[in-house]
Amino acid sequence: MRKIAFVLLLGLASGLAVAAQVKVAPLNIKERTLPNGLKVVSVQDNTSPTVAIHVWYNVGGKNDPQGKSGFAHMFEHMMFKSTKNMPNEKMDRLTEDVGGFNNASTWDDFTNYYEVVPSNYLETLLWAEAERMVNLNVDDKNFASERDVVKEEYRQSVLSQPYGRLFYSYISGLSYSVHPYKRGVIGDLDQLDAATPADAKSFYDLYYRPDNAYLIVVGDFDQSKFDAWTDKYFGRVKRPTSAIPRVNIKEPARTKEVRYEKTAPNVPFPAVAITYLAPPSKDADMAALRVAEKLLSGGESSRLYQSLVYKQQIAQNASFNIDSKVDGGLLYFFSIASEGKTGAALEKALLAELALIQTKGITAKELEKAKNQLISDTIRSLEDNDGKAIAIERSVAYQGDPKLVNTNVQLLQSVTAADVQRVMKKYFTDTNRVVIHYSGESSK
Repeated sequence: MRKIAFVLLLGLASGLAVAAQVKVAPLNIKERTLPNGLKVVSVQDNTSPTVAIHVWYNVGGKNDPQGKSGFAHMFEHMMFKSTKNMPNEKMDRLTEDVGGFNNASTWDDFTNYYEVVPSNYLETLLWAEAERMVNLNVDDKNFASERDVVKEEYRQSVLSQPYGRLFYSYISGLSYSVHPYKRGVIGDLDQLDAATPADAKSFYDLYYRPDNAYLIVVGDFDQSKFDAWTDKYFGRVKRPTSAIPRVNIKEPARTKEVRYEKTAPNVPFPAVAITYLAPPSKDADMAALRVAEKLLSGGESSRLYQSLVYKQQIAQNASFNIDSKVDGGLLYFFSIASEGKTGAALEKALLAELALIQTKGITAKELEKAKNQLISDTIRSLEDNDGKAIAIERSVAYQGDPKLVNTNVQLLQSVTAADVQRVMKKYFTDTNRVVIHYSGESSK
């Protein structure tokens, strides 16, 4: 794998068009499903004495109970508290004390928990993950402490940051009209206060169950021993008989441009976000959109940086971003003005760059550069066990199939300049646009 990455980077340095020549050996993925519904994905790689363990649950911010925004995020924190057979923070002791690490994250569509440890601790961590899947102590003390932690995280990440409200509240909140993606993941102080321990227990019982999860393990192990340990610890977890609630709300297509002006304290420079509804994460157009993202905002040589920051000098940063989601995410431009420049100037310049790519397309050189960057990023991400596990996990989350991780490079290589121009025309229409101007409270 490192040899492939080196050849690709050497080609980039010499300006060669090498993306079409790259061959990446597929991950040797093994899959099985336990009788209780748990899906198990493994990749044996004995090149280093470590193992990455990921437990992925099909529940995220979009599944927050009505009126309790941030609930899934708060529950992620609770999963590190005590269980029937583990005291508080035991996962830290089982990982950090042996030279490894653990963490978790909540997304709109899923929640993941993961550890990387020396491979001789694999059995211990499989036991621990199975233990907190079924025996978590959802009590008043744990609930209150973790709710306070999440509320403080909201204050630090959203309220105290100059552009926090724009990123965490307004971009999603103003871009969706009905889908629960509009609530965001991090939470809301008032709605977190409205949550109760009984809500947490109900949430745990509904979503934290083997038939709503994937176990993904990559690294140094013996397959037969791993299978036996998985059966031993996860196989005894009972499958609930209740149905798993699913979000079936569909965001309607936009019919006209909508504009907002928002203010917040301590915003030093005006900012603009221009959002468009994106296709679902499984859509075939996502590869071409990723190429467009890299071309428009992939570093200081990208189109947006060169135009708004370097040449016009009206912005201190400018980007185009894909916020991929299962039910349809967002495509959005974002920029913060330079001193003395206006949000109106940013909007005009961003839309001009969009029009340029729609009308004139992109050059073969630009296409090759963007694809080379994306492919090298993909290859780098697979160079260690945790990177492989993350890639498989994202393939499960956004494509619904762990083995589709092996198609990522091929999909990128197949993108043409015509594909990029086509998707920029298809999704970036005047009627599919929300424009958000964001400035300090005293600004006019």
